[in-house]
Amino acid sequence: MYIIFEGIDTCGKSTQIERLKQLYPHILTTKEPAGTPFGQTAREILLSGQLHSKRAELFLFLADRAEHYTQLIKPNQPHKMILSDRGFLSGIAYALANGSDDFEFLMTLNRFALEDTMPNRIVLFVTDMQTLKARTSQKTLDGIELRGLEYLLEVQMHMKESLKKLDIPFTLIDATQNIETITDELIKILDL
Repeated sequence: MYIIFEGIDTCGKSTQIERLKQLYPHILTTKEPAGTPFGQTAREILLSGQLHSKRAELFLFLADRAEHYTQLIKPNQPHKMILSDRGFLSGIAYALANGSDDFEFLMTLNRFALEDTMPNRIVLFVTDMQTLKARTSQKTLDGIELRGLEYLLEVQMHMKESLKKLDIPFTLIDATQNIETITDELIKILDL
């Protein structure tokens, strides 16, 4: 089973994947970008703010997604539970927030990168401005976070709207809850 945890920066998805990995070591955990050696390089480029073209950013995400799928998802999907910290939904939402308005074209690109294999479920962590402010104030912001909190909430809005257009089961998680409550909720949802 292939499940992606989605949400904007500081929503807690990475924390939850790490907690679930500790509780259930048989789960394969990964992330986009940075789940592969190429992805680590792509992530450094994306977060450094080096790219000036939003199209270049989109294609770098797509290249990472294709490599990630080929190296990790495809060979493990038949026999392992895979939890990915981000996936194609992030790519679409960021592209929409960056000015693209063609959801179907973005889906075509992502289907191509994923060899037409969509996740079995998407778990979207939804946060609010107050929680976002509190959490981002406690860290050094990367190139994407420096675009502003309103930008991140716009990305989240695009994630929610995109989910409604997809034929993929999804769950919304209130990311403002405490860590233990969210973990318990995920264990029930994922039937772990």
